[in-house]
Amino acid sequence: MPRIFSLLLKLVSTLVIITVLGIWLTYWLASRSLPDYDADHTVAGISAPVEIARDNANVPHIFGATDADVYYGLGFAHAQDRLFQMMLLRRTAQGKLSEVYGPRTFATDELMRRLGLYAAAESSVAAQTPETTAALEAYARGVNAWIEEVNKGSLGRGAPEFFLFPTEIAYWRPADSIAILKLVAVQLSDQIPNEVLRARTSLLISPERLADLMPDAPGQGSAVLPKYAALFPDVAPFTANSGTDYALAPFAKAGLAGASNVWAASPRRSASGATLLANDPHLGFSAPGAWYLARLELATGGVIGATVPGVPGIVSGRGEDFGWGITAAYLDDADLYVEKLNPDTSDEVLTPAGFKPLRTRPSIIQIKDAAPVTLTLQWSENGPILPQSAFDVGTITPPGHVMSVAWTALVSDDRSMSAVVALNHAHTMTQALAAGRDFAAPALNLALSDPDQVAMKVIGRAPLRDATHQSKGRIPTPGWIATNRWQGWRSYDDLPEFDAGPDEIIGNTNNKTIDAPFPDHLSYHWGDSQRIQRWQRLMQSREVHTRESFIEVQNDVVSPSARALLPLVGADLWFTGEAAPEGTVERQRQRALDLLAEWNGEMNEHLPEPLIYYAWMRALQDRLIRDEIGPLSHEFTHVEPLFIERVYRNIGGASVWCDVLQSAPVETCTDIARLALDDALLWIGEQYSTNLESLRWGDAHIAQHNHPVLGNVPFLKWVVNIRQSTSGGDNTLMRGVTSGEADDPFANVHGAAYRGVYDFADPDSSVFITATGQSGHPLSRHYDDLGELWRRGEYVPMSLDPDLARAAGVGVTHLTPADAQDQ
Repeated sequence: MPRIFSLLLKLVSTLVIITVLGIWLTYWLASRSLPDYDADHTVAGISAPVEIARDNANVPHIFGATDADVYYGLGFAHAQDRLFQMMLLRRTAQGKLSEVYGPRTFATDELMRRLGLYAAAESSVAAQTPETTAALEAYARGVNAWIEEVNKGSLGRGAPEFFLFPTEIAYWRPADSIAILKLVAVQLSDQIPNEVLRARTSLLISPERLADLMPDAPGQGSAVLPKYAALFPDVAPFTANSGTDYALAPFAKAGLAGASNVWAASPRRSASGATLLANDPHLGFSAPGAWYLARLELATGGVIGATVPGVPGIVSGRGEDFGWGITAAYLDDADLYVEKLNPDTSDEVLTPAGFKPLRTRPSIIQIKDAAPVTLTLQWSENGPILPQSAFDVGTITPPGHVMSVAWTALVSDDRSMSAVVALNHAHTMTQALAAGRDFAAPALNLALSDPDQVAMKVIGRAPLRDATHQSKGRIPTPGWIATNRWQGWRSYDDLPEFDAGPDEIIGNTNNKTIDAPFPDHLSYHWGDSQRIQRWQRLMQSREVHTRESFIEVQNDVVSPSARALLPLVGADLWFTGEAAPEGTVERQRQRALDLLAEWNGEMNEHLPEPLIYYAWMRALQDRLIRDEIGPLSHEFTHVEPLFIERVYRNIGGASVWCDVLQSAPVETCTDIARLALDDALLWIGEQYSTNLESLRWGDAHIAQHNHPVLGNVPFLKWVVNIRQSTSGGDNTLMRGVTSGEADDPFANVHGAAYRGVYDFADPDSSVFITATGQSGHPLSRHYDDLGELWRRGEYVPMSLDPDLARAAGVGVTHLTPADAQDQ
């Protein structure tokens, strides 16, 4: 017995030692890729020494003798902190994920290859201005210099993820940067899935009811569209989704496209007498985040703000005397076309001039642990042919047809990168507006501010459509009818421009910017019709604004939707129930109604009312639409306030949604509201607690910044994912869009990953913040150090003072040209 005990003790001790050594070795290998921010490097490709001074938030301030050297330094800094993220984005654009991640990413690779996004980026390199070409080449040299430093110094492969997914790291090229900017365009648009969903829904309900469920933004109405079945009678009323998993895909789902807030105050509306500008672009959350803060000291002056890793330039930010911000313009930048195949040969489609061959090209996808797959890529005159599973287009494609897409993100002469670089050198409205002329995609509202005036301009290519277009770009149309095709591009000068007077404020929350009939409109599908109401009220509540008041508005969490919907939906329920004993459904309903009756619509993370409200509205929408559209109801994952308002105001007879078609009684809207509230309270009790007063919205509305590759790996996910209890909601100015997924419907997955407020009375008092941190290395203290400030609505200084950048900073990196050391 003693011997057995001794053997067991030795065995356990050995296992403990091996485990400890394994953990230590793993940590040592992973930590090797943590950059030394105080190191000096001798590098090729710069004309003179470059200094990268990182302030105490790890924001690099980059100084060089020439603009090319500064862009080189930015590439070096991006690669130091975000190398894995940049390589993942590049592989996504190239359609080469499966080389590393195996068969699970094949569908994404196939779609990216068929779209031809990276090929379009390669073609666009030649279209750039000479200044931009120089910036792209210098930036690429900077990225590659860090890759060489990693290889020379055995610096842990550059990122710990490369140990788990070993692969050769190809050197960076100018086309890679353009491709990443095109990926941003892909992320900001949900026009394609919206077209598909509208077409699928129109197969099941009348045009009048479709206008209820997928309403236009308030303003000038649109003509009633034909049912999709009238265009394509052979399409089945309902076809189930393909179920294809598009792992690591960059495409936005309907309702989860880009969004943003931006506003600017003219001098007379500012307490300081100089202009103010606030911007918070919205993207899907991730770890690391989509944005990276940086300062560039260019020949034309310093600029500071938010960059995208992989892109040489400030995308939203300011200089000493000029600032700019962006929001998604929601311009209708994509159209789907049904292409009719030649019955005699599947490589021809019908055109206005008869059947013509599809343009084709072979493409081989290499797949880890599987045989390579050869694709035949196809293009019609309208655009690339899509796989049937992509965006679920197969559910609305008639037999004997295929689906193609026209999309501004796919243009092959894209000068958007030149626009970004030119904007970084702008000092006047005229220069900035001239820079915007080159922008192609994504379409943006560009807000501009100098010390004396503010303005806003829609930038990006806008397709020109024929007035007789069959669907006005809202659902797929026959690609062989000439009037359905794009007729070119609208003039840049014709795109909306807003010049504010000296006592005005301009702004955009993805709301409708112009009220013009088709085809002079910008879009029928907009990102917001609620936030703008709250913004207008807060802007007009003060005669003059300050930096602090702009910060307060950016972090406002009052939901105008809750304030509008609750009095409507609960009109016949407030304080009307009979006395009910504790523990009954009636008593729980009364308690919930009592809480909501005293609530002001503030979506505060510490309150129970936001959770009750959201759960109620979600259950209500599901009850209203489920019997009309059946399984398709699962595609409507987010509450549409305009739909519920139309139903409860009975606009256009919309109250018919309240009657359950499959039941004999005629249900009223009050009946459905009561039943939905009971559904919501039952769900809350099962998921959280039956003690309503103890509920916290923040327990449900947790911001999920997931690592794109390791976020679902057991144990590792606790290291690489970032979680934050948050306030806000789908329709608040401090926007936190819920996932809508059945297992975690209120998780916060999309919002303002960057916020900035620029004060031109004292530019160095400007502030900014990101949602996670500067580093992409999970072991770095800068991986998530900004996240808690962001969650609380706090900021870090946004100063161009070099002495402040160096004071108590993280470190100063010096790059010395190799030829200088040789002399």
